[in-house]
Amino acid sequence: MNAAPFNLDLTLESGQVFHWEKIGPGEWRGLIGETPVCIQSRCGEVFAEPHDVELVWNYFSLDHPLEEIYRDFPTDATSQAALSACRGLRIIRQPRWECLATFITSSMKQVAHIRAMSLEIRRRFGRKVVGSPTNAYPSPEALAACTESDLRACGLGYRAKNLVATAREVASGRVDLAAIAQLETPALRAALECLPGVGVKVANCVLLFAYERLDAVPIDVWIGRILLAMRRGRSGTATQLARYARRRLGPYAGYVQQYLFHHARVSPKFTP
Repeated sequence: MNAAPFNLDLTLESGQVFHWEKIGPGEWRGLIGETPVCIQSRCGEVFAEPHDVELVWNYFSLDHPLEEIYRDFPTDATSQAALSACRGLRIIRQPRWECLATFITSSMKQVAHIRAMSLEIRRRFGRKVVGSPTNAYPSPEALAACTESDLRACGLGYRAKNLVATAREVASGRVDLAAIAQLETPALRAALECLPGVGVKVANCVLLFAYERLDAVPIDVWIGRILLAMRRGRSGTATQLARYARRRLGPYAGYVQQYLFHHARVSPKFTP
């Protein structure tokens, strides 16, 4: 399938998802939900097994109008440098529970640590998937049945308590992740922030990666520094910075943020 512009490596290495494994140049193996997929991208063409075009197209958001998004990128040098370095990076449409649970475990952790925790949770509590060396992400019901100690054994530390508590909210039906998708973004953000372990940053990660609110801006250390420079040194709370970022970075602020984040993280010479 033709998916230009699409850079598979940039997309899967940009800190959105944590269970995919690179098995060759431009070739990756992972799970979309509980479907094992091997995918390769070259010269604008995407080759995947199984050949479920709709599944792959939807997961990797190959319908997002990247050229239109690029035209709306801010014109400052920092944003344009990130755009030049990260062309073809796409925001993934993640399964809602998997995304929410993973980012609850991400607090104050780097990508490598989040990946290690995520894989261990899958190994211990996820269902085996035929044809995949990686287990599916465990359901809310599976994690709701765990103890805090069970999850601490996966390296979660204090995050274990929050993940168990949120799993129980979802498994019990008190929170319906599908139903709240109908809410306007401010109400959806508020609903997410009511869950244990979900603050402003995690809520914005989930809004962007699981609910496709492309103006949501997760604020981590990297993005905080960049926004501080854009604001000429004026600091603010996480909520204030996220609000400023949505105004400053435009209607596709989530995309701009992801390009800025990945460029900052991998470029040794990057300075905002």
